[in-house]
Amino acid sequence: MISKACEDYLSHLGVAHPGAPSAEALFALQRAHLERVPYENIDIQLGRPPGIDPELSVRRFAAGQGGYCFHLNGGFAALLEALGYDVTRHVAGVHEDPAGRGANGNHLALTVRVGGRGWFVDAGLGDGPYEPLPLRPGTYRQGPFTYRMEPSATEPGGWTFFNEGGPFPVMEMAGRPATMADFAAEHLRLSTAPDSPFLGTFAALRRDAEGVDILRGRVLTRVDAAGRGERTLNTPAEWYGALADVFGRNLDTLDAVDRATLWERVSRAHEAWLAARAAAPTG
Repeated sequence: MISKACEDYLSHLGVAHPGAPSAEALFALQRAHLERVPYENIDIQLGRPPGIDPELSVRRFAAGQGGYCFHLNGGFAALLEALGYDVTRHVAGVHEDPAGRGANGNHLALTVRVGGRGWFVDAGLGDGPYEPLPLRPGTYRQGPFTYRMEPSATEPGGWTFFNEGGPFPVMEMAGRPATMADFAAEHLRLSTAPDSPFLGTFAALRRDAEGVDILRGRVLTRVDAAGRGERTLNTPAEWYGALADVFGRNLDTLDAVDRATLWERVSRAHEAWLAARAAAPTG
């Protein structure tokens, strides 16, 4: 029997109890999680970052809230384990530099063994795979995106995931198992340090079978087989409407002060971004 919180989480995912662990059920669970639980940093932007205790993350997801990798993969791992899956957490690192720099701890990655096979399972990249990838070298196409898996050249027993079209084209994962305690210090830095990208830029992402929706600041982007389309959200009603309708974020926890504070912060960052882009040299 799984906990009431996990039952509520499954209900939010729109998934009935999937029964005994299987690759088919694992795939369905990851798809549902990516479609229903957004990657987002609302509470970090508001100065009240949620902790990364998996039980807290599970309750947040059941209530229609999201998080970033430590929340998303931490909570998803807890659900999978409650359902009987063999889950391993790994210290990992996401990198803007295509050369990568090892598993520096700014990401939590998962592997799952089921049916005698190992799978790379990640619900915390935002624009990552819609379905698990086999833990074997190869190139894998999912919708309009192409991914690649290779054994890590720097992390013993680890893997390197390539997403060449994404803002972080490389994720390097250590082979050794980790616990949530291994991510506590980095979570504190990412959620509170003045130079953290999670404090500097608002972000929400949601993956589906056809593509990915991205809200950075006030720019809403859709990337799919048709290409890349974007538009600027110019009013609080548009912006909060997108959070609710496109990303499925329950906004009931935000009062009028929260909404005004968040909109002001996002708008201020948007104007600074526009000014920097206008000042940048061209040609």
